[in-house]
Amino acid sequence: MISIKTPEEIKILREGGRRLATVLYKIRDMVAPGVSTKELDTYAEKLIRKMGDTPAFLNYRPAGARNPFPATLCTSVNEEVVHGIPNANKILKEGDIISIDLGLQHKGLFTDMALTVPVGAVSNSSLKLLKVTEQALQTGINAICAGARVGDISYAIESFVRPHRYGIVEVLSGHGVGRAIHEDPYIPNFGQKGKGEKLVAGMVIAIEPMLNNGTKNVILAKDGYTYRTADGKKSAHFEHTVLITEDGAEILTKT
Repeated sequence: MISIKTPEEIKILREGGRRLATVLYKIRDMVAPGVSTKELDTYAEKLIRKMGDTPAFLNYRPAGARNPFPATLCTSVNEEVVHGIPNANKILKEGDIISIDLGLQHKGLFTDMALTVPVGAVSNSSLKLLKVTEQALQTGINAICAGARVGDISYAIESFVRPHRYGIVEVLSGHGVGRAIHEDPYIPNFGQKGKGEKLVAGMVIAIEPMLNNGTKNVILAKDGYTYRTADGKKSAHFEHTVLITEDGAEILTKT
């Protein structure tokens, strides 16, 4: 069921989004060759708890999962699309790219955000993938206003991405967020204009394009969480939590 947030809830989500963005940008600044993904995860949890908040992903069990997610931060490197599990033995190296995806619970309400970050000097191909994926996110946000449809967001993202010939991941999507980490509606990164649920002022949603530098197809790893590109090529992921307003959208995950 789609939920409309109250003015008091929006105030809490606005502060939670600000806190989340602050933490994630600090994690971004820590990314460097020689750093392990576990170090990033440990720092993320420390920062969140220091503010008196709770990591949203730690011990979260999505529908169908065998085990709860064991970390605060999702760290997805190179061909890993999303939900990579941090590991002390996974050391970042020059030329990698890493998606850092983080959720935060502030006063009982949830926000969600992701960035993909270059590790040291990376190829022009990787830089282009990151740039286009981030632009796709903004394109989707620009399509939002009260009275529009979910399909308008999906169509805007797909139309922007197609000329760049990247694979748009279809089995993963954006979603509602706020009272739970995942709520309705389901928001694909491809679709038809004018289709899907109607967008209403007060809805809070997470928009998150995931683009592959090759096939759209992905494979779920044995850990039950990490999705990888089927052809082993790199993937990028950007996400914001967004409030729908009468005349557009307000990004909540910003400093």
